Amino acid sequence: MDNALINQFIALVGEKYALTSADDLSHYTHENRGLFVGDTPLVLKPANTEEVSEILKLAALTKTVIVPQGGHTGHVGGAVSDESGTQVVLSLERMNEIREVDLQDDVILCEAGVILETVQKLADDNDRLFPLALGSQGSCQIGGNISTNAGGTGVLAYGNTRALVMGLEVVLPSGEIWNGLRRLKKDNTGYDLKDLFIGAEGTLGIVTAAVLKLFPKPRGKAVAFCGVQSPDHALQLFAKASSYAGQGLTAFELMARIPLEFTLQHMENVRNPLEEIYPWHVLCEVSSNCAQADADETLQAILEAAFMDDVIADAALSTTISQADDFWRIREMMPIAQKHEGGSMKHDVSVPLHLVPEFLTKAGEIMEQEMPDARLCTFGHLGDGNMHYNISQPTNANTREFLAKQPEINELIHALVINMNGSVAAEHGVGRLKRDLIAQTKDRVELNLMKSIKKTLDPDNIMNPGKLL
Repeated sequence: MDNALINQFIALVGEKYALTSADDLSHYTHENRGLFVGDTPLVLKPANTEEVSEILKLAALTKTVIVPQGGHTGHVGGAVSDESGTQVVLSLERMNEIREVDLQDDVILCEAGVILETVQKLADDNDRLFPLALGSQGSCQIGGNISTNAGGTGVLAYGNTRALVMGLEVVLPSGEIWNGLRRLKKDNTGYDLKDLFIGAEGTLGIVTAAVLKLFPKPRGKAVAFCGVQSPDHALQLFAKASSYAGQGLTAFELMARIPLEFTLQHMENVRNPLEEIYPWHVLCEVSSNCAQADADETLQAILEAAFMDDVIADAALSTTISQADDFWRIREMMPIAQKHEGGSMKHDVSVPLHLVPEFLTKAGEIMEQEMPDARLCTFGHLGDGNMHYNISQPTNANTREFLAKQPEINELIHALVINMNGSVAAEHGVGRLKRDLIAQTKDRVELNLMKSIKKTLDPDNIMNPGKLL
């Protein structure tokens, strides 16, 4: 990019909110796991939707590529510029205003740069619940959550991000502003355009604001940490929990032995709630809109029925909010604990719920044949079929040599998932990391429809090219 064009972009936001020095730019060009390192001459930080619009008008006129970026917490390189040094990064971090809290319609209208945890706290302060919960919730932004259709631990009861969005404001590649900030529960007036932009990873436009759903704040919440012998037993426990609790079953997490051992070894203020470590563990949460006693009684009934049928080997039931938080901390610390054990291969996949045990068995057989000394660090959201099938390097192995085998391992694990009619990108998005894999696995008609939509809305391919498609 020549300096004259750079200066034109800078003038739209002011010099204070345009970054050009290498030291300032590095944070915005490095994907947080280090898998992708891009280059950019410029990072822009607009203050409002109108400034975003002006940036895209200039980009459309000059055919300049724009890469939208939120909290920069992604895992697939979806918000990082490429290595050409010609793409401008547009950070939404300054657009962090809560425009409205409407407790009659139970919605929050906020800008895309608002931190997820801010929305959670605001809902809680108003005796409501915003159920999207992620490990990165202290730094990820609502715009990024929407653009990746983020999942997390609340999907079982409340759905992923798509189910939590009622309306959007989007700046199109032309610079036009689409005001779709509706809050209607019923609206049959044509195509639901907002769903085009949810999960589009910034390839069709830039989400600048959203209307988010709020839910009644549970009056009671009970959590159990259980030891089970196998994923089959965990699935049987899930069936019992669903039958007893219905919509009150708000989380159901599955964890293998190894990630629990890593967490107990490396994380502070974490202890095993059970007397021993089992082959598999389940974290089960039941919520009630009536009272704490109702949640406690329901979860107690689930555990009693499971013990009677030899579904679980042991269980600890939370008796205080602090103890429930301690149980959750074990699960939430697992991705961090794994980093202490060297290199890892990560697979964010989903299969139909009833096939999760079969997937884990067959994936284990693949690893036994290909890398028998590798440590399987599996955990995930069993209630919605989403497993983080992570593989840690063998003890004292050479990390570089271990990671060199990742392409062939990925191919085998993903082939297994696809054969089970699953997804190779369950909740972390596609970005650059899985772009080619999606091209190979999508139905031809479906892929062509996606490309046609992209071409229609972004004919010059200036919106985050090379991601998703």
